[in-house]
Amino acid sequence: ANGNKAILALIRGALPELRPSERRVARLVLEDPEAVAHLSVAEVARRSDTSGTSVVRFTHAMGFDHYRDLRIAIANDAMRETYDAAGAPFAAGDIGRNDSLAQIVRKVSYSETRSIADTALVLDTDKLAEAVRLVSEAPRVDIFGVGASSIVGLDLQQKLVRVGKPALAWADAHGALTAAATLGEGCVAIGVSHSGATAGPVEFLETARERGAKTIAVTNHGASAVARAADVVLTTAARETTFRSGALGSRIAQLLVLDCLFVGVARSDYDRSMTALRDTYGAVRRLGAG
Repeated sequence: ANGNKAILALIRGALPELRPSERRVARLVLEDPEAVAHLSVAEVARRSDTSGTSVVRFTHAMGFDHYRDLRIAIANDAMRETYDAAGAPFAAGDIGRNDSLAQIVRKVSYSETRSIADTALVLDTDKLAEAVRLVSEAPRVDIFGVGASSIVGLDLQQKLVRVGKPALAWADAHGALTAAATLGEGCVAIGVSHSGATAGPVEFLETARERGAKTIAVTNHGASAVARAADVVLTTAARETTFRSGALGSRIAQLLVLDCLFVGVARSDYDRSMTALRDTYGAVRRLGAG
């Protein structure tokens, strides 16, 4: 059985890849996990307008052999989320038309805090360690994402350059694909995509892989197209809201994952990294003093 402590985050991430009937079960769970934790297979099937077979398939899709184990995991995770939310009254939920600025601040901060906490729970440290190794050994690292993900890629590029790691972040698909076509053995391509379905990052990783480069995907959906194009998948657990197009939770979750990747790379050659950070800080400081 799956021992994942953040089963609700896992379900959110799996939504796009589930069959329609399984997706209805998933949405029922996410709407009221505490209630579902006390329902039988038959009752879940009735409330989600599907069949017992679909509930069992959903159970297996989430990595559990038995529905009762899934139910226990849902109950435990719902309790954790309720406890975490206890100190943030009126913070949960989507942003409403008539929310005050104070309510908006509470809701945005709660959503982003939960995205960070859930991502920390689901992030596979073995996969992170493999990504750290690949980037540490790479003669060159290229990063590509679209929209808000491109900003996250630029942030990683700036950090890697500061510790002496050649890195390029691409803001457009043509530039990214051109760069991917020039990568070779040992180089690393990182594709960042919340949905995992954005064509640009998928093609970027596929092209880089064809040239012999190692590929890393950062995505909220571990069974997505961008994940299938990657040698290593680092999964986020961002929460979607009415304002998902603003990439509120996804951006902050991606930053967490890539910050962990950067720190791992910097630690792998600690003395060299500290020297590079001091040197780059000194160079920038002299520019400011001028």
